[in-house]
Amino acid sequence: MAPTDETGQAARQASPFGTTPPALPPAGGTAGPNGRMPRWLPRAMVLALALVAVFQLGSWAFHQLTGLLINILIAFFLALAIEPAVSWMASRGMRRGFAAFVVFIGVVIVAAGFVTLLGSMLAGQIIKMVEGFPDYLDSVINWVNAHFKTDLKRVDIQEGLLRSDWLRNYVQNSATGVLDVSAQVIGGLFQLLTVALFSFYFAADGPRLRRTICSVLPPARQAEVLRAWEIAVNKTGGYLYSRGLMALVSGISHFVLLQILDVPYAPVLAVWVGLVSQFIPTIGTYLAGALPMLIAFTVDPWYALWVLIFVVIYQQFENYVLQPKLTSKTVDIHPAVAFGSVIAGTALLGAVGALIAIPAIATLQAFLGAYVKRYAVTDDPRVHGHRRGEGPGLVTRARGLWAARRPGERRHADEGSAEDGS
Repeated sequence: MAPTDETGQAARQASPFGTTPPALPPAGGTAGPNGRMPRWLPRAMVLALALVAVFQLGSWAFHQLTGLLINILIAFFLALAIEPAVSWMASRGMRRGFAAFVVFIGVVIVAAGFVTLLGSMLAGQIIKMVEGFPDYLDSVINWVNAHFKTDLKRVDIQEGLLRSDWLRNYVQNSATGVLDVSAQVIGGLFQLLTVALFSFYFAADGPRLRRTICSVLPPARQAEVLRAWEIAVNKTGGYLYSRGLMALVSGISHFVLLQILDVPYAPVLAVWVGLVSQFIPTIGTYLAGALPMLIAFTVDPWYALWVLIFVVIYQQFENYVLQPKLTSKTVDIHPAVAFGSVIAGTALLGAVGALIAIPAIATLQAFLGAYVKRYAVTDDPRVHGHRRGEGPGLVTRARGLWAARRPGERRHADEGSAEDGS
C-alpha cells in the first residue's frame, strides 16, 4: 500500500486545491471501449459519399438536359399563347387535338411565308449590292480623289484587296466553318421540331395536364395552381395581343414611309420592322430599323437618314402614347421593369429569355398582387414630389378646396359674394 499512498500524495501535491485531478480520456476519443471504430462512422462516411455522388450526377444530368428544359419552357409559353384559340374551337364542338393542329398549321404557314418573303428579299438585295459594288466603289474613289487630291484607281484597290492576307485567311476560315454552320442548322431544325411537338401536346392535353398536376396537391394548393395557370394564359395572350396590335401599327407606319421614299421591298421590310421592334422591347425598333436603313442607303444615302429620323420619332410616340394605351388592360408593366426583365432573361436564357421575360414577369406580378397587402397612401408632400414644408401654391390649394365643395355650397357662396359687392 505504500506505493499507492505515495502516488496519492504526489497527486494531491500536484493539484492546487489538494484534490485528485480527473482521469484523462483514452487516446482517440471516437474509439469504443475496446479501442475500435464506432459502428456509425462507416455508415456516415458511405452516406456522405453517396450524397456527393448523387449531387454530382444530378448536376451533370441537369447540364446535359439544359437544352431540352429550355425547349420545354418555350413550348409551354407557346402553348399558353395559343390555348385561348384552341379552347374557343373546342367549345364550338371541335376536338381539342384537331383544334390545336389547325392552330399550329396556321402559325406554321404564316411563319413560313414570312421567312420565304424575307429570304427572297435579302437574296435580291445582296445580288443587287454585289452587282452595283463597282459603281459604289467608283463614286467613293472619285469623291476621295476630288477632296484629298489623290490619284486612286479601282483596279489597284481590287488587286491589293485580293492579295491581302486577311482576305485569304477569311476564306480559309469560312471554308472550314461550313460544316459547323451545317451542324448548327440541323440542330436548329431539331430544336424547332422539339418545341413544336411539346407545344402541340401542351395545348391539346392542357386540361389533362392540369388534372395530373392537381391530383398530387391538396385542394387549397389546387386552387392556387389553377389560378396561376389562368393568369399565365391571360397575360401571355394579352402580351401577344398588344404586341400584335403595336406591330400592325408600326408596320403600317414604316410601310407608308418606305413607299413614299420608293424603297424596294417595302411590304416585307414593314413586316420585319413590325415584328422585330415589338418582340424586343425598347431597343427593338432601332435594331429592326437597321435593315430598312441599309436598303434605303442603296437607293439614296439621304433616304437612310430620313428612315433613321422617322425611327427615332416613332419610338418616342410608341413609348409615351401608343404602348400605355394598348397595354393598360393586358400587360401593365412599367417600361423600366420590362427592359430590366428582358436584360435578365437574356442573361439567363439568351434570346429565349428575351422573348418570354415580359409575360413571365407579368404573370408573377399579377399572381403575387393578390397576396400583397396594400394601404392608403399618406398625404405627405414628399409623396407628390415636394419637400417637407413645401407643396402646391396657395392659389392651387384654394382652387382644390373650392372644387371639393358641393355645388350648393358654391352657389350660396357666390350669392353672398355678390350681395357684399352690391
